[in-house]
Amino acid sequence: MERDVREIVNVGDLEAFGRFVRLCAGRNGQLLNLVSLANDCGVAHTTAKRWISILETSFLVTLLRPHHKNFSKRLIKTPKLYFLDTGLLCYLLRIRSPDDLRLHASRGAVFESYVVAELFKNFLSRGREPDLYFWRDSTGHEIDVLIERGPELVPLEIKSGETLSGDSFSGLHYWRQLVGDLEAPAALVYAGDRMYRRHEVTVYSWSCL
Repeated sequence: MERDVREIVNVGDLEAFGRFVRLCAGRNGQLLNLVSLANDCGVAHTTAKRWISILETSFLVTLLRPHHKNFSKRLIKTPKLYFLDTGLLCYLLRIRSPDDLRLHASRGAVFESYVVAELFKNFLSRGREPDLYFWRDSTGHEIDVLIERGPELVPLEIKSGETLSGDSFSGLHYWRQLVGDLEAPAALVYAGDRMYRRHEVTVYSWSCL
């Protein structure tokens, strides 16, 4: 990673940069707060902004932006930070084995990052810009990923559990009510092995990605 970064830009303080990357790993799957990152790392806000740009250019992270009908708003609203390499992410989080991951507090965020990364790579492998967003309203309702397919928006929920309960689908139900179509296309990815349909939602195993 340090070698790749050096090829893009000269980072003077590699120790501070390494600390910054580890702090980013701890915030994986969260809204990007550059001020907080800069303060915790002990660098200027402009430096933190430049380093995030380096990580994104290196395809080490991606910024998932909130979806708004007004396209310009998508570009200025706060994005979520995701690592595209979950092996690197686990290394930075000091997760050393599958058993460590099962019990780790960041298990859900790591799984979510894996799904986002696979979707991201799927778009790029077809020569397309990843039209991926997240959605959250003022009351706290949220959709993990919105896949934009022309005029159609497909909501996708991500669950790290190997089994699903009725509550796992509540966000998708809310979205369908909001758009006024109770049978609108919707999907859910989970850590189990089966692929099936439930509540008119296509449920995918992580292994299908």
